Amino acid sequence: MKNLVISTGAGISAESGITTFRDAGGLWENYKVMDVASDEGFARNPALIHRFYNERRKQLLEVEPNAAHRGLVALEQHFNVNVITQNVDDLHERAGSKNVLHLHGELMKVRSMRHDDRIYTLPSAELSDKGLETSVDTVDAHGDHVRPHIVFFGEAVPNFDAACRLASQADIFVVIGTTLVVYPAAALLQYAPKGAEVYYIDPNPAAVPPHVHVIAKKATEGVAELIQILTNK
Repeated sequence: MKNLVISTGAGISAESGITTFRDAGGLWENYKVMDVASDEGFARNPALIHRFYNERRKQLLEVEPNAAHRGLVALEQHFNVNVITQNVDDLHERAGSKNVLHLHGELMKVRSMRHDDRIYTLPSAELSDKGLETSVDTVDAHGDHVRPHIVFFGEAVPNFDAACRLASQADIFVVIGTTLVVYPAAALLQYAPKGAEVYYIDPNPAAVPPHVHVIAKKATEGVAELIQILTNK
């Protein structure tokens, strides 16, 4: 089967009701980004960041994967599908996607502040707080304090090299629901092989090279069209 690599951004989750940072009424308007999504902000006020991500988890539990998430799962019947996502939600996994690489971390996970490889999926019996909420006092079984398993501004993106390798192996490369201005994720398009088919789904698409097939629709409608295109070849 051909390798289908899909890079997703906030637009695919927005249709499930996930509030985005950049949209009107989004999270940027209620919080200063550097206060809640940067390494400096965490050092300055970790309690605020714990509260912020506790709120995001509550919101995530109130929404479900949409037709776009489910459509990508359906494509696994025809292609070897890998999803690279900028999103920290777990909607791809809940829809049933088997291979998901998170560039910016995962909302439902926390990790030790002393050992980055000690990662815990919430709720976890290995933490002093057994539910979905954490605080500055939450510790793991080793006595280490934990932090959200999120890539903050100012931090490296550990999975970027793996994402580049996936993109470079694509027979078909698809970008869904992203403005293509957030780096390094936006650079993945450049790693697609020269002969790969490339599709871009977004209702307000950014400028792209002429070889990119643009589907100027929201994610649910665009994925439905993509499925028709790819499965009718």
